[in-house]
Amino acid sequence: MKPSKPAEPQTATLAEIAREAGVSAPTVSKVLNGRADVAPATRGRVEELLRAHGYRRRRAEATRSPLIDLVFHELESAWAMEVIRGVENVARDTGLSVVLSESAGRLTPGRTWADQVAARRPHGVVLVLSGLDESQRALLTSRSIPFVVMDPAGDPGPDVPSIGATNWQGGLAATRHLVELGHTRIGAISGPSRMMCSRARVDGYRAALETAGLPVDPSLIRNGDFHHDSGYRLGLDLLRGPGRPTAVFAGNDLQALGLYEAARELGLRIPEDLSVVGFDDLPIARWVGPPLTTVRQPLTEMAEAAARLVLDLGRAEGERAATRVELATSLVVRSSTGVPPVA
Repeated sequence: MKPSKPAEPQTATLAEIAREAGVSAPTVSKVLNGRADVAPATRGRVEELLRAHGYRRRRAEATRSPLIDLVFHELESAWAMEVIRGVENVARDTGLSVVLSESAGRLTPGRTWADQVAARRPHGVVLVLSGLDESQRALLTSRSIPFVVMDPAGDPGPDVPSIGATNWQGGLAATRHLVELGHTRIGAISGPSRMMCSRARVDGYRAALETAGLPVDPSLIRNGDFHHDSGYRLGLDLLRGPGRPTAVFAGNDLQALGLYEAARELGLRIPEDLSVVGFDDLPIARWVGPPLTTVRQPLTEMAEAAARLVLDLGRAEGERAATRVELATSLVVRSSTGVPPVA
């Protein structure tokens, strides 16, 4: 005799969940449908019961809108355009549209954003340099809306799919290139210290100096914000000081371009008086004068990978892989780096 299959657990009805939660069945329906007009405490109680009873939508794919939500912590640079291009490439090929939103510099979107996404029911959410708090993650998970973090600002956690780049290796390669040219006083203009990618790039910079037997001088390191203005402002500060560096590794191309402006203002020539390396390889890096040596971060490819991953997760009927993918960076040598000036 064949062993009988164990009986599958019975999914509670909406009425039963409503009774247990102490609310009406229409309120449970509102929570399921992502309506915003439910008190947060009530929503949390209902969400917890839905998960506890294993309640899942049937035919989730059929109820999704033909959208991918793309969330930036800020939308102010050419860097963002490369990411948008990558997500749009995948969306176009799969017959979807892209919804853009910005969290105004915050590393997690606001609560109203999560409610709006739940109501839209997109195929997935790609968050750039951002993350979700526990309640937002629970809300999207209960709606079977997958999400992926691209270039996470912090540690996204072992159960959050994410796409990044080899930032440490990029910082190492950039600084090693300057060391090999003969520079011994190498400055760094990093991005925000709270961002994981910034810290990894500076750690690579430190490792290259230490491996070469050069001291890591804290007076040559500045923390910027990844914008042109901070590259200019911190560049002036570095280059006006005593014992200025003969080379600077900038944490991204925009700060490198700000550093170009600071050097010109001080009468320093690039690369004769100052070598500069950036990070990202934005299209403008090829056209500035002189063309910028930089670490290529494959932004468009990273965005494409994030979009494909979030769609794959959606097709997996809610099974979320704990996936961390890092795409390789590579040094692109142009004309902004050379041997140090003769003392």
